[in-house]
Amino acid sequence: MSGPQAVRNTLRVGRGTSRPLDLRLLLRFPRLAAASYRQVGKLPPTSRLRQAALVRGVRVAAEAYNRGDLDLVVLAFEPDIEYRPSRNLVEAGLTEDSYRGHAGYRAYVAEAAEVWGTETRFEPTEIIDLGDQVVVLARAPMRAQASGVPVTLEFAYVATLRNGRVACQQEYHDHAEALAAVGLER
Repeated sequence: MSGPQAVRNTLRVGRGTSRPLDLRLLLRFPRLAAASYRQVGKLPPTSRLRQAALVRGVRVAAEAYNRGDLDLVVLAFEPDIEYRPSRNLVEAGLTEDSYRGHAGYRAYVAEAAEVWGTETRFEPTEIIDLGDQVVVLARAPMRAQASGVPVTLEFAYVATLRNGRVACQQEYHDHAEALAAVGLER
């Protein structure tokens, strides 16, 4: 039995210092945003339109996260999203097992900032579209809050989609582990 067809794209993230007009409109009219995500989510992973929308969406979300614009980040999340931090953070007692809803995600980001400070960046390098799941491989340069020591983590997440929006997001601090979780190899 063959696995899901994976469509891979590389990605570079810029500074993204402000919200473009189209995204300001989507924030103002969240039903329009939900309808847009739903329509793109219906397209097959091999669709060039879907791939362009996915690459732009991840790039825009990364830029928004990097400037602290969580309103824009959660626009792509279902209202009842479940965000699951990396297992090593949970086992170290630094985070809860999971966070629910937009408020839960915001709480997780605030807790992470207490440990890693506000200089943390999310720099995605590759997106793998499997249809109902998307894998994002990234690096995360940051500076430890207490010591000031700069660190760059290997970072990844597997997003499970519903209606074209993220319904569940599992974080990993190992690319190979994230790929294995969806049945792929490096």
